[in-house]
Amino acid sequence: MRAVMVMFDSLNRRFLEPYGCDFTKTPNFRRLAEHTACFDNFYVGSLPCMPARRDLQTGRYSFLHRSWGPMEPFDNSMPRLLKENGIFTRLVSDHDHYWEDGGATYHTMYSSWECIRGQEADLWANESCEPDIPEHVPTMREFTHPDWWKTNWANRKRYRQEKAWPQNLVFDQGLEFLEKNHNQDNWFLQIETFDPHEPFDVPEEFADLYPDDYTGPHFDWPSYAPVTESEEQVMHMRRRYASLLAMCDRNLGRVLDMMDRHDMWKDTMLIVNTDHGFMLGEKDWWAKSVMPCYNELANTPFFLWDPRSCVKDVHRQALCQTIDIPATLLDYFGVERPAEMRGCSMKEVVASDQPVRHWALFGFHGSFVNITDGRYLYMRAAANVGNSPLYEYTLMPTHQQGLFSPAELSKAEMHEPLAFTKGARIMRIPVPSRLANATFCNSFQYGNLLFDLESDPQQLHPLNDPALEAQMIQALLNEMKANDAPPEQYIRLGLDPDGSYDAQRVLDDRRNAVTFDSFPVTAKYQWEPDARNIFVGMLSLMGDDRVDEYLSAFEQVMEQAGTGVVTRAEFEQLAHRFYSDNPGKVFYFLNKLARIR
Repeated sequence: MRAVMVMFDSLNRRFLEPYGCDFTKTPNFRRLAEHTACFDNFYVGSLPCMPARRDLQTGRYSFLHRSWGPMEPFDNSMPRLLKENGIFTRLVSDHDHYWEDGGATYHTMYSSWECIRGQEADLWANESCEPDIPEHVPTMREFTHPDWWKTNWANRKRYRQEKAWPQNLVFDQGLEFLEKNHNQDNWFLQIETFDPHEPFDVPEEFADLYPDDYTGPHFDWPSYAPVTESEEQVMHMRRRYASLLAMCDRNLGRVLDMMDRHDMWKDTMLIVNTDHGFMLGEKDWWAKSVMPCYNELANTPFFLWDPRSCVKDVHRQALCQTIDIPATLLDYFGVERPAEMRGCSMKEVVASDQPVRHWALFGFHGSFVNITDGRYLYMRAAANVGNSPLYEYTLMPTHQQGLFSPAELSKAEMHEPLAFTKGARIMRIPVPSRLANATFCNSFQYGNLLFDLESDPQQLHPLNDPALEAQMIQALLNEMKANDAPPEQYIRLGLDPDGSYDAQRVLDDRRNAVTFDSFPVTAKYQWEPDARNIFVGMLSLMGDDRVDEYLSAFEQVMEQAGTGVVTRAEFEQLAHRFYSDNPGKVFYFLNKLARIR
């Protein structure tokens, strides 16, 4: 038994031909779909990068308990379980988050691994001098992570000079393994590239596939923010993404060629997947993390060839998720699935579209908790301004970059074992209210959202259906309980875990919810529409401990303005007051908050 997984990062399925796109040229993704079962209702679990990879290894959601962080001592790891059962496992990747503090225990789960350097802000090619950076459209990376910006341009200079693009090197290494081992048995190879994650930097041969008359400043790395750029810039960015996708398609074709050349289809499983999607101007949003978890992020492309059933060139409708991938691989290799794994093998989904789950839960830690049955999708938002209470449950206290600070750890307490920690007590660390919104997505500002994906696949028209919402809430409660959600998550979301929901209760809860009109100050003035949105949005970024300070500062600004009409201008002053250390963020915040609907 052998298996190959080709994993991309930030793959938006709406840019792939097998999912109906007529804008991009992806002949090898088309070819892949002809060789595999193509899943139409495949969903993420935890987002973004490393939380998704923890789901991929453990077969259970991590986002209810933990944000970005390493594998834990009690975690079941799919590649480690395979390794312990005589299956050689190899990871080849240029995904630099594996080598950071918050990802440093993932690659060691494999029998062997290879790291390819140079992607994004990998600390690889920093020059002693300033790299050559062209005139460019300012982005979030420039003003929130200036070191990332500089490091990336140093990396670009080096791999361009050496003509050694990281993605190509990843596939070179993966194909070398396949060439050497195509006659061997009992191995699993994970070829994982960071592309088409931003920045969308490609060799000219791929950029030339999408002719572009754009003449503005350099632009291939969008902000994590609403779109404020021109339509010309949006189309330019989409062409850049499509160009990088074409490079991914070329390398995918190399794997398919190898499968053909050595007749590997008869005894080798092939999985092609991604960790999450990416927004490219849909609903006027860029990127991820800062907006509701729309289907551009959550409903991802997935392809599976299972040599046991040999089913190919079909689309499957059964609801599946990232947590089902490790269960599928363990089942394929005949390794027992641990009791803590919540995922299910997709063997019968491929064979006959037999459902393995009725509901899919997904989200970012501390943001919306989302649930879908494949048709209806419900996003449950924070019920309070502070997005609290919120805790990290971990025995590995590291952030994406860096360790938890002594101040954070001073408030930690040892918590009794959770259902999946195998008897180990665990640290329970409160997230300070000022950090609870660190992704700039306190879902409080959006409120709960309900969509019918059948009649509104673009998610442009939220439903107002209290009876249906009650059904979705009941399902959400059941799934949260089944996945050991901590008690404070129910409080944060304004849910009664022991209650029964019907349309009347939904209406009652709406009447009692905190809204724009809940604050006495809002009745004193006339409000321009953007100003209403900015008021609530900026309020949601304050945290519980700064709400009073914010409201007081707002009153002072209005008094100085000497007007009864609140406009965007008043919040520019407030933004400078609360974010004076980084003026670039001021306009990032204002552009984001003004856009909230």
